[in-house]
Amino acid sequence: MTIMYLKFKELHNQTKPLIIGNVWNVQSAKTFEKLGFKAIGTSSAAIAHTLGYEDGEQMPFSDLLFIVERIKNSVSLPLSVDIEFGYGNTAIEIANNIILLEKLGIAGINIEDSFFENGERKLKDSIHFSQLLQEIKSILTLQGISIFINVRCDAFLLNIPNALKVATERIKIYEQSGADGLFLPCITKESEIATIASQTKLPLNVMCMPELPNFERLEKIGVKRISMGNFLNGYAYTSLENIVTKILSEQSFNSVF
Repeated sequence: MTIMYLKFKELHNQTKPLIIGNVWNVQSAKTFEKLGFKAIGTSSAAIAHTLGYEDGEQMPFSDLLFIVERIKNSVSLPLSVDIEFGYGNTAIEIANNIILLEKLGIAGINIEDSFFENGERKLKDSIHFSQLLQEIKSILTLQGISIFINVRCDAFLLNIPNALKVATERIKIYEQSGADGLFLPCITKESEIATIASQTKLPLNVMCMPELPNFERLEKIGVKRISMGNFLNGYAYTSLENIVTKILSEQSFNSVF
């Protein structure tokens, strides 16, 4: 087991939630390191947009590897990588991608239980997805690969009916399939977060949303990891647009300094 993997895994067991700085390039990664973050994770959407692609595995995996390697070589923090659906159609293909990341020194990955079909994101069949997870985990174990697998359940992201019930049923299956952590983007109701946290032994990860409770409340109801997603990337470029608009309006760079 690598030191980074062990360190990253331990960060999910501390009293206070692990705040993940979601990054898209070396500059953003260095900023979070400078600010004292304990770990960082890539945002698939932010990296895709940086390289001129849409989110949803539109960019080649080789491009993702290039960015990840540059980030990893530039900071000393544990790094988790969002691999979306895994960039493969089989367990072997996905496991091989994870092995390439682990060889770069990556501590963890995120993998989603949804997929795109005719431009629409849908939930995968939970049984088939759990079997895929088991196969991936078995391949990694046989290869002596230890990496933190954070499984993303998209029931709330897709706003499906009975999202709490569906998510609860799915995480029980994922727990038995090799998941190390559970990620539920777009869950915001305190009661629902508390329900999920109370029904799993795995560390629960939530994501930045307008109605998400503050960090103190999230700690009290059992959340162990808090992500930023693509929101800071979007905020950064909105801020850039605003300042450039002001420069052009004032015909001066005074607003920059």
